[in-house]
Amino acid sequence: MTSDQLRPDEIEYEREDLSAGSIVGFLAGLAIIGLLLHIIVLGMYKYLDRYERTHEPPQNPLVSTPSVDTSKATPEDASKFPLPRLETNERGQLYQLRMKEEETLNSYGWVDQQAGIAHIPIGRAMEIIAQRGLPSTPQNMTAGSAAQQRQRSPAAKKAKPAGQAPAPKQ
Repeated sequence: MTSDQLRPDEIEYEREDLSAGSIVGFLAGLAIIGLLLHIIVLGMYKYLDRYERTHEPPQNPLVSTPSVDTSKATPEDASKFPLPRLETNERGQLYQLRMKEEETLNSYGWVDQQAGIAHIPIGRAMEIIAQRGLPSTPQNMTAGSAAQQRQRSPAAKKAKPAGQAPAPKQ
């Protein structure tokens, strides 16, 4: 046999492993510490709750304490609350609001009949804008002053909307 090879009696191994008792002891200590922490936290919460109850300001004698469980409110109870009230049917109310907006966007109607202001369907409004173009304002004027100048100017009544070519002269 050569000197490089190991003989079975020369093979070494760790003779001492972790014993089952030390693992069980560690787990038992961990459980005891966890239980002790739970008891400490529970005691702390009870102490703080008792402290808060003893240092709470006295309730106003004009306020009555409710004898009913207010965490489970009924629609009848909701009608007793002052305005503004919370929504009771959010999805239904949102659906109704969207349907009303869709109806306004896609129909003809008056905004202010006395002033002669009406609304038109949005599709028709886009067609008109595409045909006539947007009104333009000079660079040095604000929108309010341009509107005032158009109302005062007699030529403004004869002028074509912006975006249209002037009529050919004959």
